[in-house]
Amino acid sequence: MAPVRLEPITWERLGDLLADRLLDLKPADGSPWPRVAFDGAPAARPGDLAHRVSEALRLRGRSSQVVAAEGFLRPASLRFEYGHQDVDAYYDGWFDTGALWREVFNPLEPSGDGRILPDLWDPVTDRATRTSYVQLPPGGLLLLHGPLLLHHWFPFDLTVHVRLSPAALRRRTPEAQHWSLPAFERYESETDPGTAADVLVRADDPRHPAWNG
Repeated sequence: MAPVRLEPITWERLGDLLADRLLDLKPADGSPWPRVAFDGAPAARPGDLAHRVSEALRLRGRSSQVVAAEGFLRPASLRFEYGHQDVDAYYDGWFDTGALWREVFNPLEPSGDGRILPDLWDPVTDRATRTSYVQLPPGGLLLLHGPLLLHHWFPFDLTVHVRLSPAALRRRTPEAQHWSLPAFERYESETDPGTAADVLVRADDPRHPAWNG
């Protein structure tokens, strides 16, 4: 397989170009709400790009709702059932995918009402957030960001993967979280997000990103 050709770009320009691309995004299933993934390890900060694109969409007159997968973590009693540093649990069990389907994706199906919940669980207090539902108007976009998103079979209409090389991932991940690195090695092996994603952004040097646009 030929290597992906990446072009240098600034974060500002990347946000604008992605927003322009999303203006014409039409879900294949006929839903009026395009669903976009910003996938990446926490150290890659995919949420920063999601918020940048949301602001660019706002300036173009389009509504969007940024949702963090971290807002749908399972309670600590379930996440840490096998210990605080169990790699398999982190890979498959930390995120409440059922709640994401119920509260985020199902309402954005063609027959849905567009009423989604931005977050459900606060990992700091380990309690429900009690956040109010948000009505996403027709044409409004869901911008979901978080790690390991592309192995859950969520119905995304466009996927963006913010990639760090293994060395950069280790360097930019706090030492206390190094136990989670094997989960991202497994993700690379099983899902190959850099190839699977529609848009690849390389962010080894956060000052000088590059992409395959």
